[in-house]
Amino acid sequence: MSRLQNKTALITGGTSGIGLETARQFIAEGARVAITGSSAKSVETARAELGDKALVIQADAGHVEGQKAVAEAVKTAFGHLDILFVNAGVAEFGPLEQWSEAAFDKSIAINVKGPFFLVQALLPIFSNPASIVLNTSINAHIGMPNSSVYSLTKGALLTFAKTLSGELIGRGIRVNAVSPGPIATPLYDKLGATAADSKAMTDHIKSQIPVGRFGDPAEVAKTIVFLASDEAAYIVGSELVIDGGMSNL
Repeated sequence: MSRLQNKTALITGGTSGIGLETARQFIAEGARVAITGSSAKSVETARAELGDKALVIQADAGHVEGQKAVAEAVKTAFGHLDILFVNAGVAEFGPLEQWSEAAFDKSIAINVKGPFFLVQALLPIFSNPASIVLNTSINAHIGMPNSSVYSLTKGALLTFAKTLSGELIGRGIRVNAVSPGPIATPLYDKLGATAADSKAMTDHIKSQIPVGRFGDPAEVAKTIVFLASDEAAYIVGSELVIDGGMSNL
């Protein structure tokens, strides 16, 4: 298909999981794609896979000046930007009493401050029309224990989707959000749990999902392709929940 033919797109956190799968699907739909990743290893792995089909940029998603550098790289490569998928994020969990100020600030910087200032830095090069999709989470809606800071940051992103949609639509920029539930990505491998604890955790999560499984990154990416495309031209400030029914329980 060619729903994104001749479109330019930026995906943050595009070197693994949902971001990388979305990059694959954007490319398959005809877009010119830039992706960001935080580590040299992930950047090189993604560059090896995507080759000259994508511009791969190493960037710290929580660093304000870094967002300006990403915007400048996109401007140099593409001249303008039609699609932004804000996907880079960190998921750290723990009981309230164990949170430090440094850990709190890290989550806020990566999940909230960075995305805000990236959109700001990209404003001069957004096309009219353009589409922004923010990757939030069902944790913005459900009271999951030990997720207080993560849920806070995802709730903030969901608020951005609604408020920025009203602010930017006059420039022709549509802003929407996707809120995935549990998705089979490397995220769960980064939580530092033992193999036994990880299995217990994933089994517990599965028991709460009506469809009985984790989602696949491709299932989220297909929704993002739709929101990014002209097929969604009348969708503004909306949230599409992709969670196998988990948040309906």
